[in-house]
Amino acid sequence: MSKRMQQRYQKKLLQFFNQNPGKAFKARTLSREFRIPNSDYRLFRQFLKTLAEEGLISRHKGNQYGKFVKPVLVRGKLHVKAQGYGFLIREDGGEDIFVSQKNMGSAMHGDTVLVQVWAHQTGKLPEGKVHDILVRRRECLVGIFMESHRYNYVIPDDFKITRDIYVSKPDSLTALPGQKVVVEITDWGDAGRMPEGRILEILGYPDDPGVDVLSVVRGFDLRDRFPESVESEAVSGPEHIPDDALTGRLDYRDRLVFTIDPEDARDFDDAVSLIRLRNGDYELGVHIADVSHFVPVGSAVDREAFSRGTSVYLVDRVIPMLPERLSNDLCSLKPGKDRLAFSVLMEMTPDAELVDYTFRESVIHSRFRLTYAQAQDMIETEAESGSGSQGADRPGSETDPFLVQTLKEMQALSIKLLSAWRKNGSIDFDAPEPRVILNEQGKPVALGIRPRLSSHRLIEAFMLLANRTVAEHISRLRQATGMKLPFIYRVHQKPSQEKLDKFAGFARAFGYLFDPGKKITPKKFQQFLDGITDARHKTVIDEVAVRTMMKASYTTANTGHFGLAFKDYTHFTSPIRRYPDLVVHRLLKSYSKPDPKPLSLIPTPSQIAAHATEREIAAQEAERESIRAKQVDFMAGHLGMEFEGIVSGVTSFGFFVEIPEFLVEGLVAARDLEDDYYLFDERQWQLRGERTHKIFRLGDSVKVQVSRVHRETRQIDFVLVRESGTASASRSRRGPGRRKKRRA
Repeated sequence: MSKRMQQRYQKKLLQFFNQNPGKAFKARTLSREFRIPNSDYRLFRQFLKTLAEEGLISRHKGNQYGKFVKPVLVRGKLHVKAQGYGFLIREDGGEDIFVSQKNMGSAMHGDTVLVQVWAHQTGKLPEGKVHDILVRRRECLVGIFMESHRYNYVIPDDFKITRDIYVSKPDSLTALPGQKVVVEITDWGDAGRMPEGRILEILGYPDDPGVDVLSVVRGFDLRDRFPESVESEAVSGPEHIPDDALTGRLDYRDRLVFTIDPEDARDFDDAVSLIRLRNGDYELGVHIADVSHFVPVGSAVDREAFSRGTSVYLVDRVIPMLPERLSNDLCSLKPGKDRLAFSVLMEMTPDAELVDYTFRESVIHSRFRLTYAQAQDMIETEAESGSGSQGADRPGSETDPFLVQTLKEMQALSIKLLSAWRKNGSIDFDAPEPRVILNEQGKPVALGIRPRLSSHRLIEAFMLLANRTVAEHISRLRQATGMKLPFIYRVHQKPSQEKLDKFAGFARAFGYLFDPGKKITPKKFQQFLDGITDARHKTVIDEVAVRTMMKASYTTANTGHFGLAFKDYTHFTSPIRRYPDLVVHRLLKSYSKPDPKPLSLIPTPSQIAAHATEREIAAQEAERESIRAKQVDFMAGHLGMEFEGIVSGVTSFGFFVEIPEFLVEGLVAARDLEDDYYLFDERQWQLRGERTHKIFRLGDSVKVQVSRVHRETRQIDFVLVRESGTASASRSRRGPGRRKKRRA
């Protein structure tokens, strides 16, 4: 088309669209309207695209065109599914936006993007197209290096990264096909062109020792070393606590204070005490490591701690938030050492009712370092017998009867606390956690379930109480002063109506009526779960109920904690391993002065809350993947073996089975069910045989054989041996890796 013709058609098009506002037309329809010869159609279609790019007309879904309308742009994070499509999780909390694979451009999972929203039909999610990529989630990826006769490429480990990375031969280092590598993205490509990258590090073959967890570390961009400036600052402090640091502190060194932690714990950030007052009440002390005393605002250590957000507990290592000098030494509440603490002292009746409280900077001297198992043994031991668990890290060699009695009284208080909270609607999702036992070479030698003791619940109850008391104090202070004192809360939103409706349909498939009414409350949710008596059904429904819940997060807006049924809640008790707790300490100290004033923080509390939430999610995903890597390694030694399992998930491409004794999950692919063609019934959460009408649904007991193990993708394949006659009563737990295979 000549320039003159373009100008003429441009004028006609604009007039036509002005006469048809709110309508969109395909290029072929417009070509007929303006009688464009077939020989010029390709040029006309390109002309329309050019006008749209120049902002003279609008391009709509399905390559339709209409009157120019200023695009609606929404900011959020792109969440990509393994099948290739994705959703924009909006920053403003609005409805998710569907983004097809072809409309993502070069955006990848986790990127912060602007999406142009198209008009959508009522009852369906809005759809859109990535307009701009604002922040890349990552610059490097981990994957398997491959060679073809034409080029080299890397297949990302993360199935949500749906495109391979092209690597030129000069940028391949000495990588060999099948090795795990770290690749830096140098060109993100576009919808029709592969991203390009260069190899930064060769990790080794997937089955080489240590490569499995190292791949997780690199894949989640976890920094396993501190910058030299941070280490230098951490070791430049005093070897011991100077005397002037004790000035004005509550001296609690003559009290019975002790810690209860996992056997392999190295940093101790909370200790407890309990004394009987003259009026018959108790003074419960929760003493938290005073990290804020050693980490000044804006210091190199502080900036690094903010960046990390949290310590990450992988299956074979810990990647700490703070350098070891602080996390495992000076801040850690070690037994037999004077340590600085920030204490919450709570007066409680014997019925566990909170009467009064105070916050004090303190100095403590932990008398005992107990493991949960040792504490449990003492609780179950008769106090007057003088026997009990030996070997606690403490001065002396025999069990202290006063310690045993104190533990028993603590146990009684914690039971009453938890019972009262449960009556108020606190939801008790006490799901089992997998346990992996490694040998000295890092190879898994056994899998199991972490023991869940009442001593665990004792400490959890006291930490919950301290966190709640701190948050309630801030609410009272705000009300008393009339000041908007910035604070960081730990909140948990109620489930969305969409999730509740889906859960109700799921429960109905099992014959249970779940009616949340006009307003869902945690108490209604808990009462429904308590009413399920069938052990097999309860196992599965509890699991889906967990997935129905929203994720807890950090925020400066106090919207309450739905799962705990607490109006006010924060995180105060773990400043060694969680950055929000460290900030809460700083804020609480500032607001405890006679003239409380807002504390100026950079980053701001809202920025800290948002970043900490992101880092927590990444840490949780990394922890799950590290466990999954070792589980897969363990099951590789059990190929051909048969296990009893429970159907823990059903999809169109098969069903997932969990082995309860290991908490290991694998896929029985529909293609391997050779006796029939199975159809997926989404409403009933089941696969049904087209000819035999055989059904596989959540909670069914089956016997499976381990058929394949994929170390590089951390997946396990099962084949069905038979359906079991009885259902297992063990709790089901969906693990990571539940994804449809992207490649054959």
